[in-house]
Amino acid sequence: MRGLLAWGAYVPYARLDRKAIGAALGASAGSGMRAVASYDEDSTSMGVEAARAALHGVSVTPDAVYFATADPAYLDKTNATAIHAALDLPTSAAAYDMLGSVRSAAGALRSALDARGAALAVVSDVRTGLAGGVDEREGGDAAAAFLFGDGQVVAEPLGHASQSAEFLDRWRVPGEPTSRQWEERFGEHVYVPMGEKALAEALKQAGVTAAAVNRLIVAGPHARSNKRVAASAGVSKEAIADDLGASVGNTGAAHAGVMLAAALETARPEQVIAVLSLADGADATVWRTTAALAVRRPATTVAAQIASAGAVSYASFLTWRGFLRREPPRRPDPQPPEAPAAARSEGWKYAFTGSRCQACGARHVPPQRVCVKCHAVDRMRPERLSDVPATIATFTVDRLAYSMSPPVVVAVVDFEGGGRFQCEMTDVDPKAVKIGDRVELTFRRLYTANGIHNYFWKARPIRGLAS
Repeated sequence: MRGLLAWGAYVPYARLDRKAIGAALGASAGSGMRAVASYDEDSTSMGVEAARAALHGVSVTPDAVYFATADPAYLDKTNATAIHAALDLPTSAAAYDMLGSVRSAAGALRSALDARGAALAVVSDVRTGLAGGVDEREGGDAAAAFLFGDGQVVAEPLGHASQSAEFLDRWRVPGEPTSRQWEERFGEHVYVPMGEKALAEALKQAGVTAAAVNRLIVAGPHARSNKRVAASAGVSKEAIADDLGASVGNTGAAHAGVMLAAALETARPEQVIAVLSLADGADATVWRTTAALAVRRPATTVAAQIASAGAVSYASFLTWRGFLRREPPRRPDPQPPEAPAAARSEGWKYAFTGSRCQACGARHVPPQRVCVKCHAVDRMRPERLSDVPATIATFTVDRLAYSMSPPVVVAVVDFEGGGRFQCEMTDVDPKAVKIGDRVELTFRRLYTANGIHNYFWKARPIRGLAS
């Protein structure tokens, strides 16, 4: 049986209180929080985190990665290859981008489901808008990943249907930082009938009625259309999924995936889940969960990530987004990464692969040719450490180093099983850090220089164990 083998989601640690927007602009901005990608995060780094969650504890290696976002870190360069490298996938595994629109996510999921062999669909987005606008207020940042293949699936696809048409509802030309949207009533006029038709056809293919749907997910950047289609679907009110608007915000290309991940976390075997995405058309898929769902739930749930969060000020949010330009550091610009050197050290830079001495068992971080303990030469085997937890051995808080989120916390961490490494910390309260705290690695963007993103790994407190 081909279907969904595993899934994972990533919600950034930072949260912006909508009341802070209203207080700064002197206007009502509603209530609740929106998830905010940190200064060192983008759609690629969040996609890596979601993919790591999906593949954690899974023995299946994807044969292909499909990455979808409306806010790519690169144009004219494949972003999926960075995800591929961070996951340490074999070179034979393909990596493709599907970029530019919210609907790209539906295409990535469908392509991964229809692919031969195991395939990973990663959907991620960073949503922004002009100050005081709906997109800024109601948007959110997140990512989700789904592994499809044959075998003991957690959910099987029962039916799928799409509706497509050419119309202008939301658009952004290359080079513009924010999207534009047509008058809401026009979008509602177009989306509602398309969504109703796609959902009805998918249910017909699945051989189930609307009354049999245990969870209905309706996602898309047009909130009024989402609500109208959900209300007219014929499912019970209890079956309509929370749109996460009050706690995360609308995460664009990632939103249907994040909502599906949240639904799977609480679903029981043999339940029917219908997913409808409204973006430049309508795409509906009907799933039935299986008994394998009970033993395949991810270690970190969407609910747990929503509950574990740190506040970010509106000024910091605007700075991270590039709308508030602050004085740069009075020191030379950072050196951009060099392509040949990065290619030679791909296993270390992207997959965080150290080495273990086969003569004495000592672990080396970064990888070495000569063992620092027994001095054996070229007796190393590679050992990936990105999923190995660590403990803070010592740390310092640097208040002079330039950072988009000062001060900088630098820690020396000891990995379980050996290996010591000095790295920057992120998603951390400098006042709460202490020796002995448990940390985990996270894939981040250190900086961007000359248009080149320097990706590497940082440490962050393990959520639930440290603040």
